[in-house]
Amino acid sequence: MGGGDAGDEYDVVVIGSGMGGLACGAMCAKYGEKAIVLESHIKMGGSAHSFTKVHNKEKYSFEVGPSIFEGLDKPSLNPLRILLDVLDSELPVETYQGLAYWVPTSNFDGTGPAPGGFYESLREHASDGELAIKEFEALRSRLKTLGGSTTAVCLFNLRQDPGFLATTAGSLPYVATHPDVFADLPLTFDSLHKTVDQLVTEPFLRNFIDTMCIFCGFPAKGAMTAHMLYILERFFEPGCSYSVPKGGTENIARALHRGGAQFGMDISLNTHVAEILVEGGRACGVRLKSGKVIRARKAVVSNATPFDTVKLLPAQDDLDPEMPGFSALQEWRQTLGTLPRHGAILHLFVAVDAEKVTAKNPAHLIVQDWSRSMQDSQNLCSFFIPSLLDRSVCPEGKHVIHVYSSGGEPYEPWEQLEPGSEAYEAYKEERANILWEALENCIPDARQRAEFHIVGSPLAHEAFLRRDRGTYGMAWAAGTSAPYAGLLKFTPIPFPFPNLKTPVDGLLRCGDSCFPGIGTPSAAASGVIAANTIVNVETHIAMLEETAKKDPMYKFLSPGPFQWLYRGLVSPLTPSKELRGSGVFQPSSGGRVSAAAEAASR
Repeated sequence: MGGGDAGDEYDVVVIGSGMGGLACGAMCAKYGEKAIVLESHIKMGGSAHSFTKVHNKEKYSFEVGPSIFEGLDKPSLNPLRILLDVLDSELPVETYQGLAYWVPTSNFDGTGPAPGGFYESLREHASDGELAIKEFEALRSRLKTLGGSTTAVCLFNLRQDPGFLATTAGSLPYVATHPDVFADLPLTFDSLHKTVDQLVTEPFLRNFIDTMCIFCGFPAKGAMTAHMLYILERFFEPGCSYSVPKGGTENIARALHRGGAQFGMDISLNTHVAEILVEGGRACGVRLKSGKVIRARKAVVSNATPFDTVKLLPAQDDLDPEMPGFSALQEWRQTLGTLPRHGAILHLFVAVDAEKVTAKNPAHLIVQDWSRSMQDSQNLCSFFIPSLLDRSVCPEGKHVIHVYSSGGEPYEPWEQLEPGSEAYEAYKEERANILWEALENCIPDARQRAEFHIVGSPLAHEAFLRRDRGTYGMAWAAGTSAPYAGLLKFTPIPFPFPNLKTPVDGLLRCGDSCFPGIGTPSAAASGVIAANTIVNVETHIAMLEETAKKDPMYKFLSPGPFQWLYRGLVSPLTPSKELRGSGVFQPSSGGRVSAAAEAASR
């Protein structure tokens, strides 16, 4: 892993190696851009990494971030899997079926609608099982046309300039044969509860939908319909399986790094960015805390939160009031303070004796009380036992378990405490009691059988994962527009998420605090969209055509012949002016998209 010396120059400089940052750096390298990813932590991956602890001379590895992945075992609609295939990078996984739910009225295995699966669970646990099944089918049917659009146009087709007209042109046949999709477009970014309220009355099913939506940070009220389309379409299909990356979630980051490195992506860990350099209203590089300067010919991309990104920019008083974008940047700074965010997360890491652990599935979701908010960290918890499938993460005869709260843990009480103090340690154990209780649904004597345990407070979450105030992420309630929803001016659809562009020319953002939002696949997709936006539309289309040939599943990525309706018109407008340095397009340092694919796209 290389680092930049003073005077180093790249086409693209990426700040942060979370999923968005790694995806952006790797895709830029795939496109032929000279790219470097700068990471302040000693590990890459952001929330998607693991840590190890040695106990009695044996090593235990714990997950610290996401746990539930669908569609990583084979080509699928999961943007993370598509990215791995684009980069020709392998990620070995183990698979399992079903999610276990522990809820106030009953406990059940949330598998798909195969015999003995989800529909049978509804018959057993809902007050009116047949009504619940009928209403669930009605919900899926109502959203089927909109859900089908996910195979007509993919997040990989998107870019944030007029070039999207050409790259998404492959969706035109679907639109022509499903004209009702236009009527459903307003639902895309709207709250799912509006549709649920029209179709679902059975209490158990309504509660269940709320728990599924919470993966997006909200119950059905506030969850964006676009986020839930994938879950409703894929999580309940017969044969649906979930994936556990072998060796831990951090191997996702390693796979992305390997994929980018083969195309020349550089990465530097333990590298602290002190400032984003702005000259003439344009982001032109970064200064490290060591004093080294790394310049960017085309773009600086920040995978940091908006709060942390703005801290890296020069103070407003230090900028020339006459520079382009000065007023817009000032407004952006002021508005950031009003951006909503979810609460923090509390973690419990436990190593236990494996004897009598009867759980079949590694992923579990626990609700204490249906009448309380799903965002209450003392109500909704999850735990994950990767060692059920991957024995490499702990010694034989043991299990490692990650228990974590919903993203609603109040941060304020924690910031009053001194880490390491007696009061701090006591508060950790007090707040973590609910996590123990959640685990004891599955392992009743977990506390007695624990080899050791570690409580990770929001302060630790903030420090180790670089999450401002330990937050789960930005909280954009669907149906409302976030303050400063971005610069996406070429669509009539209300857009609730800040997009990837900023008021500073040459400065883009990626990660879960911008479109398409929270979740490892979504964060990775944001990095891909940023990379797409940096290159010209021809290079982007060549990648899509190349990937479409890799597997029949990916045929829908091709823009098809309809691209030519727009390509000549939009090509001179890509990349957009603010990503062309001095306003003149700068070609890639050396294209890595195959010449055959590029020729085929012409």
